[in-house]
Amino acid sequence: MELEPIDGYQRLLGQIAEAYTRGRAQALRAVNTQLIETYWLIGQYIVEFEQEGKAKSTYGQQLLKNLSQDLKRQLGKGFSRSNLVYMRLLYQHYPIGQKPSHQLSWSHYVELLKIDDDLERSFYEKQAIAERWSVPELKRQKETALFLRLAAGKDKAGIMKLAQRGQLVEQPSDLLRDPYVFEFLKIPESHLPSEAQLESLLYDHLQQFLLELGKGFTFVGRQYRITINNTHYRVDLVFYHRILRCFVLLDLKINEVQHHDIGQMNLYMGYFANEENVEGDNPPIGIILTRNKDELLVEYATYQMNSQLFVQKYQLYLPNEEELRRELTQIWQMEEGHE
Repeated sequence: MELEPIDGYQRLLGQIAEAYTRGRAQALRAVNTQLIETYWLIGQYIVEFEQEGKAKSTYGQQLLKNLSQDLKRQLGKGFSRSNLVYMRLLYQHYPIGQKPSHQLSWSHYVELLKIDDDLERSFYEKQAIAERWSVPELKRQKETALFLRLAAGKDKAGIMKLAQRGQLVEQPSDLLRDPYVFEFLKIPESHLPSEAQLESLLYDHLQQFLLELGKGFTFVGRQYRITINNTHYRVDLVFYHRILRCFVLLDLKINEVQHHDIGQMNLYMGYFANEENVEGDNPPIGIILTRNKDELLVEYATYQMNSQLFVQKYQLYLPNEEELRRELTQIWQMEEGHE
């Protein structure tokens, strides 16, 4: 009996592999869904037991400790005291009618439940789902205070919208973060990299850099050469944004931005609009990243200039979260004072 031709056999092999991979992924999602629902239900049982007053006795004071010991003995791993604390929190923060999403794992929710503020937690949950963050990516965004950075400068309504919907990219200004944080480069504080070194490091850590830039960025090129009247220029980093359907040009500066830097970026944007754009592309966005920014100089240098040219600050180390939180509190209090 002759075997099927080799191409037919390879097709069969591919079909089986695809079916198995798809089935396994579906099984894992089903297991995760059931796990989240079970942990939520366990949290409900614990909270209701406490609310009925049964936990006020001496036994009740050590309820989670005793539960952990007994459940581990009966059911095995998964019932540490810490895990039971988070199951209880899961029910408390996601009451009936607001159950947690099955698109995130239990490990995601453990990280989310460490956040006390409801608005902040809601933002990270929405953003983790929208951008399909892994648990390490979620941790990183929390550590760099992404919510506080995006919320800074918004009014109360804008902060609420951000918390309830996550960061939606609908216009060029939605791409911006203040400041951008490049702590993943792990540059010693005593060392100040040159512009070329910084660009090289960002390129070497492209995955982390794309995470910091946000959803929708596709890398196009580094030191992208453009030629105008036989003169060559190079854009430090070029991306294409899939949602806004436009090129995003990045220029890196280690010193304070000067007016000629802004003029040069405007030149790059004009070139891309006329020479690189194809049908369906929107006008390019230019972002100059700098460690220091003279707001007045930028205002005057961009007077009546392209509104899609931005000068944004970056820093090499984690932001001061307390300062950002104080700023957010001040915005909130000022808004309440005017109501």
